[in-house]
Amino acid sequence: MRHLMSPLDFTPQELDRLFDLANDIEHHPERYAHACDGKILATCFYEPSTRTRLSFESAMTRLGGRIIGFSDAASSSASKGESVSDTIRIISCYADICAMRHPKEGAPMVAAEKSDIPVINAGDGGHQHPTQTLTDLLTIRSLKGRLGGFTMGLCGDLKFGRTVHSLIKALVRYEGIRFVFISPEELRVPDYITDMLRERNIPFEEVIRLETVMPRLDMLYMTRVQKERFFNEEDYVRLKDFYILNADKMALAKEDMLVLHPLPRVNEISVEVDADKRAVYFKQARYGVYVRMALILALLEIERI
Repeated sequence: MRHLMSPLDFTPQELDRLFDLANDIEHHPERYAHACDGKILATCFYEPSTRTRLSFESAMTRLGGRIIGFSDAASSSASKGESVSDTIRIISCYADICAMRHPKEGAPMVAAEKSDIPVINAGDGGHQHPTQTLTDLLTIRSLKGRLGGFTMGLCGDLKFGRTVHSLIKALVRYEGIRFVFISPEELRVPDYITDMLRERNIPFEEVIRLETVMPRLDMLYMTRVQKERFFNEEDYVRLKDFYILNADKMALAKEDMLVLHPLPRVNEISVEVDADKRAVYFKQARYGVYVRMALILALLEIERI
């Protein structure tokens, strides 16, 4: 039995096979419409989510399975003081696989250690968000045709953004990756990330102004400044509008640059950018369903990768 706690739980070769499966699901959904008949996915979300939770539920429904679960801690026995370990033991009696989101780093790992069913980390604090990373990688591979040989700009909240941390750690396993980190001083990428890049001799630079690097980017990964990660309102208000991607900035970019965003968007990408063919964040959300379908099939051992 396998769990998914980190994108690094799969080798690059296994990821290639997982993405091949996701692409096959994309083009031949009818082949998989009953693959999970009789199977149940439990979505245990201890903090709010729209995209991730509904993406998992859409994935399981499209595979013919069913869903149980809760959408916030207040509607679970956690509000009575039940531990994650006890919750997953109970969920293991009711479901065949579990997707868990939790505000505390490491909580899904604790669940996996006590679980009798596969557990998928659907986001834990500011730590990891592996299925978003799988979504990002599938989007890049599907639209660029490769995972490697490009310059990736990451912009916005690089300190608290778990999607950013997971994506960087996944991309360093591919050849020819260069990073440009674009953020205010207060939201710079953590030292453990830059230390890891130095140890691997992976080129990166840290800048403040987005306009100065736009012409050099093959991909731009935008993130929102996350109000829920701040300890005081004043810092959030000061930084929330630090970067806004608009048509003027897009005019500086390459014709084939891709703009990704894990969503939700607040105002860091102007709606005028949505009509630009290089804006692929809504396609990215669609790829999230395909990759979660493939992941469910793989962890339930219905399909081998």
